[in-house]
Amino acid sequence: MRREGKVILNNFCFQDGTELSKVEIAYEWVGEEHNPFILICHALTGDHRAAGTEKNPGWWHEVIGPKKTIDTDRFQVITLNVLGGCHGSSGPMSINTLTNEPYRLTFPPVTIRDIVHSHRAALDVLGINEVEAVIGGSLGGMQALEWGLLYPTFMNRLVVLAATPFLSDYAIAFNTIGTLAIQNDPKWDNGNYDQSSDLRGLEIARMAGMVTYRSREVWNETFNRKKADNDVFEVESYLAYHGKNLAHRFDANSYLLLMKAMNSHDIGSGRGGWKRAAKQYKSKVKIIAFQGDLLYPSDALSELSELVPKGEFHEVKLKVGHDGFLVQFEKWEYLISTYLPKLMKDDQKGNNVISG
Repeated sequence: MRREGKVILNNFCFQDGTELSKVEIAYEWVGEEHNPFILICHALTGDHRAAGTEKNPGWWHEVIGPKKTIDTDRFQVITLNVLGGCHGSSGPMSINTLTNEPYRLTFPPVTIRDIVHSHRAALDVLGINEVEAVIGGSLGGMQALEWGLLYPTFMNRLVVLAATPFLSDYAIAFNTIGTLAIQNDPKWDNGNYDQSSDLRGLEIARMAGMVTYRSREVWNETFNRKKADNDVFEVESYLAYHGKNLAHRFDANSYLLLMKAMNSHDIGSGRGGWKRAAKQYKSKVKIIAFQGDLLYPSDALSELSELVPKGEFHEVKLKVGHDGFLVQFEKWEYLISTYLPKLMKDDQKGNNVISG
């Protein structure tokens, strides 16, 4: 079974106190009824189509499916599009019912906690009252960390990939470059740009971000100063291609909004600091780092795991860096499959019972 849809939330209140009378949250739901649920949280420019279809595979289709790491014969898997995004959930390009115009920069500031609260409310509407695990990488990992603190008994397990308890100054610095590139694009027009025209500033923001997603070794080994026929370095062409690709499929105002959400995130905010917050997790927590990750370094994830009461830490020895959670799954997916529980025989009500 696979279905996509939207949940409507009435009178949703943001962390800053702003209330919107109507908020939409898009979702993908795969798997057979009566099986336990797993919630997947996506990264910055991802969407709710984690599994996707045979014709249009999702961003984690190699991980989710029958007999795969997250086995849809054993689990129902649900992925929700982030609040503030541009792929079905309410965000800057949604229509403000009071003005009949897109919100653009008047859309409320979004925090990671806002995203999690909106997703919890959406799951309530869908009748999902508990999940076996919450799993996410990067921005999705930030969401998973907040899930464990905002709703500590909602899940039995957390799997946090390539995400730290707060965003480092190094990562904020690159987000700042991306922000200024967008805001200084002549076509941006203070957020009132024509959606039919691609913003060069968004392309540059994407390029700046991509430099941090892979390790230095991978960049050098992949391109090795090779040039194309037009005497342009292949690495230049690669960045230009991916910059244009994102500008075609993503909204610049959403990009700014979500980068700001990442910058502001700190699990310790209002909880006495991140080290005190780390000790408040009640579920099991698997923390997976990727060697060479410039944005979310392994030592920071290791330190977090030592403070979490039921924490486990593993560093994946790949050269890739931060993007490791999106590639070379065969090198690390066992860390998830062995962490998830096994299904036992059905109970008298026909529901699958889990162990482990």
